[in-house]
Amino acid sequence: MKANFDWIEQIYDEEFIMGIDEVGRGPLFGGVLSAAVIMPKHRYIVGVNDSKKLSEKNRKLFFNLIWKEALAIGVGYYDNNIIDNINILEATKLAMIDAYEEASIFKMPEIVLVDAVKLNISSKQESIVHGDEKSYNIACASIVAKVLRDNLCYGWHKIYPNYAILKNKGYGTKEHIEAIKKYGITNLHRRSFLKKYEKGE
Repeated sequence: MKANFDWIEQIYDEEFIMGIDEVGRGPLFGGVLSAAVIMPKHRYIVGVNDSKKLSEKNRKLFFNLIWKEALAIGVGYYDNNIIDNINILEATKLAMIDAYEEASIFKMPEIVLVDAVKLNISSKQESIVHGDEKSYNIACASIVAKVLRDNLCYGWHKIYPNYAILKNKGYGTKEHIEAIKKYGITNLHRRSFLKKYEKGE
């Protein structure tokens, strides 16, 4: 459990700090989803952490608490077709910008902390490597993004039950790869990630 005084927000004078993070850069299936969050400064939800370090149960719990306490939340999403057309990094940045713009409608940030990348936005920003482990607002954004994308996975699984999307969340597990070889590539798979399988190799 991360102690409140460890969060990087403590070093900033700004009151309205936005954190931005994404989920879904690595999967073979579905789109990439980004979230932007501004939480009240000097008030922390104890136990919040990088979404990858939390159980699904705790992510959902914190998701609800974050949604109640946040000053602003925005979401951006780009599907597998756009990822194939412009590449995953550019799609991720666009999703982050959409999330930033949506959250800014509710509260304009004084500074934006972004996990690992730099965005073409008007606000002052800092790119923080492993930001979801260092920034409270980025950690909150990572939880929001993860829960929302997991919810999409539940729906995708109903459409394509043979690919175990509910279990692997679209990542290239052995089971998922075997399903692709057996059943083929769906219209939700990222063809740019799966060229060798599209060729039948």
